Amino acid sequence: MALIGAAILLATPEPVSAEKQRIRFDIPRQRADGALTAFGRQADISVLYQFDLVKEYSANRLKGDYTVSKAVELLLKDTGLQASFNEGGHLIIAKNQDREGSVPGGKLKQSLLASIATILFGSGGAVAQDDADIAAEGSDAGEVEEIVVVGRVKEFYRVEETTTGMKTPTDLLDIPQSIQVLSQQLIADQAARQVTDLYRSVSGVTQYAYSAVTFRGFRQEEIRYDGVRGDPFSEFAVPHLFNIERVEFLKGPSGMLYGGANPGGLINNVTKKPTADKDATVSLFTGSYDLYGLSGEYSGAVTDDERLRIRLGGFYQTKKPFRNNTKEVHALIDVGLEYEVSDRTSLLLQATYMDQDLMGHRIRGVPVSNDGEFLADISWSAAEPTDFQTLQAHVVQARVAHEFTDSLTTNFTARYISNERDQRYHEPRGAFDSDADGVVDSVRRQQREQERETEELSLTLDTVYQTEIGGMAHTILVGGDYFVQDAFEDLGGGGAAPLSLANPVYGTSFVGDLPTLFLIDNKTSFFGIYLQDQVEITDWFQLVGGLRYDDFKQKDKTGGLNDFSDSAVTFRGGGVFKPWQGVSLYLSYSEGFRAQGQASQFSPSGPFDPEESVQYEAGVKGYLFDDRVQAGMAIYQITKENLLQADPDPNAPPNSLVSFGRVRAKGVELDLIADVTSRWVFMANYAYNDTRIIEGAGTFVSFAVGDRFANAPEHTVGLWTRYDIPFLSSAIAGGMDYVSERINFNGQDVKSYVIFDLSWQTQWKNLSFQINMKNLLNDEYQSSGFTARGGNFPGEPRTVLFQVSAKL
Repeated sequence: MALIGAAILLATPEPVSAEKQRIRFDIPRQRADGALTAFGRQADISVLYQFDLVKEYSANRLKGDYTVSKAVELLLKDTGLQASFNEGGHLIIAKNQDREGSVPGGKLKQSLLASIATILFGSGGAVAQDDADIAAEGSDAGEVEEIVVVGRVKEFYRVEETTTGMKTPTDLLDIPQSIQVLSQQLIADQAARQVTDLYRSVSGVTQYAYSAVTFRGFRQEEIRYDGVRGDPFSEFAVPHLFNIERVEFLKGPSGMLYGGANPGGLINNVTKKPTADKDATVSLFTGSYDLYGLSGEYSGAVTDDERLRIRLGGFYQTKKPFRNNTKEVHALIDVGLEYEVSDRTSLLLQATYMDQDLMGHRIRGVPVSNDGEFLADISWSAAEPTDFQTLQAHVVQARVAHEFTDSLTTNFTARYISNERDQRYHEPRGAFDSDADGVVDSVRRQQREQERETEELSLTLDTVYQTEIGGMAHTILVGGDYFVQDAFEDLGGGGAAPLSLANPVYGTSFVGDLPTLFLIDNKTSFFGIYLQDQVEITDWFQLVGGLRYDDFKQKDKTGGLNDFSDSAVTFRGGGVFKPWQGVSLYLSYSEGFRAQGQASQFSPSGPFDPEESVQYEAGVKGYLFDDRVQAGMAIYQITKENLLQADPDPNAPPNSLVSFGRVRAKGVELDLIADVTSRWVFMANYAYNDTRIIEGAGTFVSFAVGDRFANAPEHTVGLWTRYDIPFLSSAIAGGMDYVSERINFNGQDVKSYVIFDLSWQTQWKNLSFQINMKNLLNDEYQSSGFTARGGNFPGEPRTVLFQVSAKL
């Protein structure tokens, strides 16, 4: 028995109109079943094919404006497959047994499949909207015995190709490193407004503080946008997802491709781009803690030939969170313009403006006892009503892509950012017993004012050449990137009245100019060049290797420190073995580095080498059970060395530092996305991680050799499931997030937690309604630890969000 798959789109055009209409196609070279699914969606037609047959072939790359007939001819040219229309306008794919004949039994098969498609999908009714992919069992003679509806995972949550892992469009099975991609549909289903809402869906990633995460045991703050540097939110503001199409998590050191970073992994936000098809949506939402907001997006062609396309978007949200003296106002405007200069050249321009007014931000946690019990209500905060953080950021990005030939392509990206951030906040300085009764009841505080300004420019050039050498296919990447940042920071500080834990009285803190604690005004630059080769030795065995050189410079404009420069060379290598169709085994070795700060270099005991990291990883990935399941397992070991700490020698000069030594993370990660039934999608991930200090002076905060690293949980579990109810035009979804016990930077316990979420959504005409409930059981929990002085961060209590959206 052979499976027959189909990419069924909402409408079935007449064959005549399909012949006359020119449609813009952009389909990369890939396995034929994926290419045909993309073809059906872009052409807005029904494509029926025999899955077990088609999946064995590779389709050609297709880009440009063509009629459907011409497009499918180019897509399948010299592939061994052929296409023909039946009377109902359905495109039938079959094996090209001879160049002039047809497949035996083809008319019967086409007739049966067309009849089934017409009955089930009609011309765009409710059923057609829910059934984007079909598989049917039948014999080689063309008899159809059973229709099995599949493909919700592929339609909603699964992304099979990414550029983040290799900097070239590559199937996830061909990347010898673990990478997870969270789709736009998953972001919408989970009502994720900020990237912190998504961590439960990624194995090995948990909340740290603000925009930082714990990634495979290590603190991680590096975020890329479309693969290049330039984070407009900086480290104390959490990135919003309104203008983000998908979020990609590359796990392990990424030095060879992206330069200096921490070794746990790298987060890449892929921004939304203009589309040729018109897409206009307006949304209103409200919810717990005085949440109100609205957003609107429009994308579509400006010219009749669809070569000029535009995207416009706006987002506004206000909320009063559960912590005392806090309020958030977010606004974002996003504009994109894309122009197809020719069939081989495109230009993309994007501009984004962000405005945040965060009352009481830069807020720390709630003090805890050594065994992790909160010493105050989770609403407690050290912030005064006069505390704030304002952020204004401007982002301009331009990308030019050009194809010299079908095998030689290049793209150049420039990203410019300027942001200004002003802060007034109260820093906790430790809990104490104010009345000597043996009970810790108050917190010392320091008032601070901070002004930060940054200006950044990032330039990246990548050139890819595909060729055949010695009978083996090579994909060669040659690239370089340059990043320069001017950063100014003025921090003032002064005393503030202590604050009670049980009965905090606010309004007693002085508001005014504070004496300067330190001033930073420096210029930092990174320059890197890299070379990578992906070699397809056979259809079932591939190798990849790459080398990068980085140069780092920092100049102190105040004149207080000497100029500093450093360099690093990083390597990456790996192999992929495919014993069966849709399954790959891989091994990889990757390196990373992170330059030490300029101030550290001029410690009396400096200078110091960069932090260096090495990862060994092995894993298996697969598309299983007739493509219903995507599963993966990774085993890794990461070693990071040359961390710095204060010199523990009591006779050392003031401000002396020493190398902390080494930290090692070992772990296993499991990921699963599956179609349980045609209407039921299930996602699950599990991570085991053991991150410990294996060498050092033993006085870094309170840790010693053998101790676990801060905020690195040993076990995490994430679940998410969605079930569609077609006759109600609805879907229900829910999930669970479990994080095991951790410790903060002073060795205090950070308790484990389990929280549950629930979602419901439905459609009526052009309206969609959605309700999301987070922390369903209203559990009190600690999302992460910090220090004994700063406390542990409490998780958000139960929240409800209601949203209505209209397609215009």
